[in-house]
Amino acid sequence: MDLITTTEALASACSRFASAPFVTVDTEFMRESTYFSKLCLIQMAGPGIDGVLVDPLAPGLDLQPFFDLMANAAVVKVFHSARQDLEIVWTMGELIPAPLFDTQVAAMVAGYGDSVSYEQLANDLAKARIDKSSRFTDWSRRPLSEAQLAYALSDVTHLVTIYERLTAELEGSGRADWVEDEMAILTSPDTYRNDPEKAWTRLSGRMRKAREIAVLMEIAAWREREAQTRDVPRSRILKDEALIDIAVSGPRSIEALGRLRSIPNGFERSRTAAEILAAVERGLARDPASVPVPSRGRSRGGSTGATVELLKVLLRAVAENERVAPKMLATVDDLEAIAEDNEADVPALRGWRRRLFGEKALALKAGEIGLAIEGGAVVVTPRLG
Repeated sequence: MDLITTTEALASACSRFASAPFVTVDTEFMRESTYFSKLCLIQMAGPGIDGVLVDPLAPGLDLQPFFDLMANAAVVKVFHSARQDLEIVWTMGELIPAPLFDTQVAAMVAGYGDSVSYEQLANDLAKARIDKSSRFTDWSRRPLSEAQLAYALSDVTHLVTIYERLTAELEGSGRADWVEDEMAILTSPDTYRNDPEKAWTRLSGRMRKAREIAVLMEIAAWREREAQTRDVPRSRILKDEALIDIAVSGPRSIEALGRLRSIPNGFERSRTAAEILAAVERGLARDPASVPVPSRGRSRGGSTGATVELLKVLLRAVAENERVAPKMLATVDDLEAIAEDNEADVPALRGWRRRLFGEKALALKAGEIGLAIEGGAVVVTPRLG
């Protein structure tokens, strides 16, 4: 089983796929020791076209033909659980493959369950068994073994059948446009931009004081820029726990920084320590009124707690009846918002989700419908009386 290692061979393969209605794509990468994923292998296949394996680590290989194919609007790009693959293409090629089809999303819409695995779909739709023994191998080492190559190729060859079966099911059920709606998030560049100025939002859940959040905003942005510049994981710069401690304590001296338990011994004497203290000062200098303090979140108790629990039961009942994954219809946050506000701006009250679930949720709140158990299953019933 050969690897494509030259630009000419890659261009020839991409030319073949450019004439197909769709191409299935997967990547293998490493990220344990870097901030950005290290692309180690690209796999592609298509209807009636033999699958190919591309070695992006080959000396002199230019990936531009691959990026051109990903940008070709005449060819649907099919991935399974696409987000990490798309992030790599965005980072390296500054584009997002389009048009796009994610078989994991499509499977949830088609009723195969939440976050269904590729192995399950291969078994259910392609009648194939996937040997997973090579999944966690080091894809950056060369040469790759025959077992690794066979595993990698199977990730796109069976995807051809999976895509064909799923699209047929979705067309038959009238749900193809539901998947297209979901692709809007995956194809948005904002999904893949790691903006240092927004890094604090990952860690702000435990903070409510404007002063603490102001410091967190500065030190989180500093860490994100450092990690990107050095191309190392965030934790190699400073762990999340340390950022939280710094934000809460707001140290303004080397000594105060060194007294924090989450700071490594001797760290306070490094160049990095001076940059952290500078970031702390920038945070403390912020106008508290300009700091976006997160809301405390919706209470699951009190007056809406029981309503949320009823909506959860309704969600499960509708999902089972309609054969669609519950998370495709609504999240817990959606349910909490609906419990508080009939006009809540949440996906569950828009588009096809509203037609399928949102209208029932509002009707349940209004007492216009009820829930009952028939034959061991929860069913929606009209209000009596």
